[in-house]
Amino acid sequence: MREIIASIDIGSSKIKIVVGEIIEERLNVLCALEEDSRGVKKGAIVEPEETVYALKKLLKKTEEILGVKVTKAIVSVNEEAADFKIGEATNTITSEDKEITASDVVRVLQSSVRNKVDKALELVTVIPIMFKVDDRKTRVPKGMRGEKISVKSVVVSVPKRDVYLSAKCLEKCGVEVIDIMLGSIGAYYAHRNESTDTLTGVLIDCGAETIKVAVFNKGIIINNLVIGYGGKNVDNDISFIYKLDDDQSRKIKEKFALANKRYASQKEKIELTNNLGEKITINQYELTEVVMSRLHEMLNLAKNEINYLTKKEISYIIVTGGLTELKDFPLEIESIFGRNASIGKIPIVGVRDNKYASCVGMIKYFDYKLKLRDREYSILSQDDLELLSGSNDKRIISSDSILWKIFGIFFDN
Repeated sequence: MREIIASIDIGSSKIKIVVGEIIEERLNVLCALEEDSRGVKKGAIVEPEETVYALKKLLKKTEEILGVKVTKAIVSVNEEAADFKIGEATNTITSEDKEITASDVVRVLQSSVRNKVDKALELVTVIPIMFKVDDRKTRVPKGMRGEKISVKSVVVSVPKRDVYLSAKCLEKCGVEVIDIMLGSIGAYYAHRNESTDTLTGVLIDCGAETIKVAVFNKGIIINNLVIGYGGKNVDNDISFIYKLDDDQSRKIKEKFALANKRYASQKEKIELTNNLGEKITINQYELTEVVMSRLHEMLNLAKNEINYLTKKEISYIIVTGGLTELKDFPLEIESIFGRNASIGKIPIVGVRDNKYASCVGMIKYFDYKLKLRDREYSILSQDDLELLSGSNDKRIISSDSILWKIFGIFFDN
């Protein structure tokens, strides 16, 4: 079975979707799109009808690109009130040959959740820390033999309201939610490597209205915090100082400003007409000072909160999110956190921009869970796959679709 998965990240500024196929442990991106968000405030859905409107626009664009409808997807949920508990369980192996199967793994994980989720909360995920088969510790118990299987896990849950709103919005768009996930877990899986899976570190996701700080111990999220500042605060500073509208402020931040003034130029200038109808000249150095001042404040807030989230020694800090795409952001990160920190990079064609980090990682984490449970899954039916591959000769290919662009390259159309 072809493993094709879609993930949707509902953010305050943008709603993103990634549709990808897992081929030999690698993610091949089929489609990555964004749409201006509506009805979302600091990561929480506050006007569902507006969010549905934005989702429908995004899904329509996705269908035009792929040629098939996305009717199933993973979705991120607001993680401001996420709850983390340690779960433990031991089950007896009842099969005659005493061999651990995927079903045994699922059952012991389910047992570890018992009485760990409060009534007002909804389970997001249960992450195994370590399994034991009798007295032997292992991360992969499937195939081992023994009398008992035990697990120690992290049980992650969020308020039911947040899950309900996300699922309801997608349901109104004709999309079934196949899994819910914290964006921070997704972002970690987008940037993880063999080293991060053995150490304790921090992932900082810088978005439009929030900065999410999450602590990971050997690849497992153990605590988090959402700070109510983001890229829009930088936009507001620019708007206030130069009397510009929000759109102008965002554009000059992204296209002209730098995140750190080390290489900013006094000679580089742009001319604009502000909200008062006045023609003004902005030089890059002064603009960068405005941007850098706010970034300093926000990143120092995140730095200070790390000490409250964990007492463990921090071996790495990964900074990701759309805001990190500002020019010279690595210099700003180094000035705050030192050389222990780095900007996350996604080495996948089509999603190299860190705004897609959560979407990419959600697909990777979902694939990890499938393998742990020895399952196969695809959001597309066989008929959909035929449409996607173009094997149905009745299909009309949109001039904006990926297939049309490929045909254009080879046949000069």
